[in-house]
Amino acid sequence: MGDFNEVLTPGNVEEGFINVVNEIPCGSNHKIEWDRKKKLFKLDRDEPIVFAKPTNYGFIPQTLDEDGDELDVLLLTDKPLSTGVYLEAKIIGVMKFVDDGEVDDKIVAVPADDRNNGNSINSLEDVPSQLIKQIEFHFNHYKDMKKPGTTKVESWGDIDEAKSVVKDAISRWNNR
Repeated sequence: MGDFNEVLTPGNVEEGFINVVNEIPCGSNHKIEWDRKKKLFKLDRDEPIVFAKPTNYGFIPQTLDEDGDELDVLLLTDKPLSTGVYLEAKIIGVMKFVDDGEVDDKIVAVPADDRNNGNSINSLEDVPSQLIKQIEFHFNHYKDMKKPGTTKVESWGDIDEAKSVVKDAISRWNNR
């Protein structure tokens, strides 16, 4: 396996498209992370099944969030994506998130070519409110068994706010 940060760009952020590498399939309780130094995926931990991910979970190459990791993406698809799959995705918003006192925002995206849904999801307003509630509940509580109260979804932002978060993360990567 190669290094995603060497072979992929962040994407065409200005036009609202990003490259995403999937780490965790939707429905998985495995915390799989990209190990930047070893250039491999690593099973970091096995979470209780009640905390299975409500979406696919990945990252944007050549970005750094304020927590020092690549910028996270919540990727909405009808079926789980395998670990290591990459794709072009369309930005639809951002979940402003704090984890243990650190900013750990999550870009929300859908596949750029989503023929299954007729490319009908173009913003957070197009996402079923029940799924938004499930995502928010998950991220507010997934550490409750070990570190209760250490995670908080602060707000949801639109596409422009999401693009700004991505651009800041690209800048951090380029200035590391």
